[in-house]
Amino acid sequence: MIKFFASFASISGLLAVVLGAFGAHGLKGKIADPLLSAYATGVQYHFYHTLALLFVVVLLLLQGPSRLLGASAGFFIAGIVAFSGSLYLLALGGPKWLGPVTPLGGLCFMVGWVLLAAYFLFSFSKSASV
Repeated sequence: MIKFFASFASISGLLAVVLGAFGAHGLKGKIADPLLSAYATGVQYHFYHTLALLFVVVLLLLQGPSRLLGASAGFFIAGIVAFSGSLYLLALGGPKWLGPVTPLGGLCFMVGWVLLAAYFLFSFSKSASV
């Protein structure tokens, strides 16, 4: 599980850089500004949640297996694919039916953060509370 999440995060970070550079240099002036803005939003959230996924990987390495952390990582991955992926494809002329996928990806991001919060709320003993 940790190996998969760490590998996905590493590749995701690489893709975020590549796709960001492609958007900044390859798409500027070639697609309408609103589409370029949507693409840039996809890159931005792609980066944010790749870093969040890496944070979860570090927690898994330090704290050991956790269903809450595993689920959080899974939702971050689903969000990257659904939210950012749909924005990339829509900006590049993908089918309009992808439009409703974007908010589902955003919901995945939110669930990932809620699960991460739940991990912090429920995984530490009361003696360790600050």
